[in-house]
Amino acid sequence: MHPVPYTAGMDEVELREFRYFIAVAEELNFTRAAARLGLAQPPLSAAIGKLERKLGVRLLERTSRRVALTPAGAVLLEQGRIAVEAAGAAIERTRRAGIQPGRLTVAVKPGTGTDLVAQIMRRCARDPRMPRLHIMFGHPGGPAAAVRSGAADVAILRAPFDRRGLDAELLVTERRLAVLPADHPLAGRAELRRADLAGEPMPRWAGTPDPAAAAHWTGTDTPSPAGRAPDGQPDGPEINDISQLLAAVTLGGAVAYLPASVARQHNSADVAFVPVTDLSPSEVMVAWPATSRSRAVAAFVSAAVEAAARHSAVSA
Repeated sequence: MHPVPYTAGMDEVELREFRYFIAVAEELNFTRAAARLGLAQPPLSAAIGKLERKLGVRLLERTSRRVALTPAGAVLLEQGRIAVEAAGAAIERTRRAGIQPGRLTVAVKPGTGTDLVAQIMRRCARDPRMPRLHIMFGHPGGPAAAVRSGAADVAILRAPFDRRGLDAELLVTERRLAVLPADHPLAGRAELRRADLAGEPMPRWAGTPDPAAAAHWTGTDTPSPAGRAPDGQPDGPEINDISQLLAAVTLGGAVAYLPASVARQHNSADVAFVPVTDLSPSEVMVAWPATSRSRAVAAFVSAAVEAAARHSAVSA
């Protein structure tokens, strides 16, 4: 294979070219990538060839039957995603700074550490150096994506999550409980093991969940005492939130795992919450952009850590 002649510096590569390449690299098909971008195929092929000449390396192996990434192409896919995401976040943060000056946006998923978030907000309100806090709910990609995209400055969220481009600090660790219909044969047990629920259907979160998150919520993220992760649970109903999860359990279509604090918020005679001795815990974390140099973000993280320490001491 002959190298592609180098003709331009990396500083001359445009974000548009990154986007073109990412589409082709993800689809591994020029026709589908062109349709996704709203382009004709010939200009897209020409743009990828131009990008390869600029960088002086081959990014794709093309045959009449398939398109595959070269090692250099795999690196550009990873780094190009970061570059495009970072550019978009920079633009979004700049817009927010102009439209909403003096405001710190905190992304939170409903039901995640509500008491803790309230304590953090009270602590921040007492600090004259802190900007006004704005709580954001319901970002399409979740709290981590809100921070990465620049829509939020910091997030309070549960692990696991996609930590790409983020720094994070653990705030609270709590046990998780099995949620069963009140009339389930195991509902009266003092405690359970994951093996006791083998074969029970579990709700499926809508969308395309991160594999690590899916394993966490189905209890397959840590090895069993036998030395391997337990087998996956059969799929139950598709859900979008905790209310739907509890409805699925109440109607007898599933069992589930929930953090203890969330279980306390949704106590009901229709369901039973039972400790599971070999289930991984739930971790509430604070996350922020790894490149952030914001004093307000740093002050918020400090306030969150201090509030969490007090919260844990009171809860103990």
